[in-house]
Amino acid sequence: MLLSFVNLKLRDFYDSLEALCEDLDVDRDELKSKLAAIDYHYDKEKNRFV
Repeated sequence: MLLSFVNLKLRDFYDSLEALCEDLDVDRDELKSKLAAIDYHYDKEKNRFV
């Protein structure tokens, strides 16, 4: 669920992970760590977790 939410927000509302985290007051490293635990990593060029 987290993965879908984050990728939807990145696709529709934010041009970077940093912008999303700043606007939603989310710790970027914690978010990346949680998604890495299910083997998803942020792709800056695609602006999504893959």
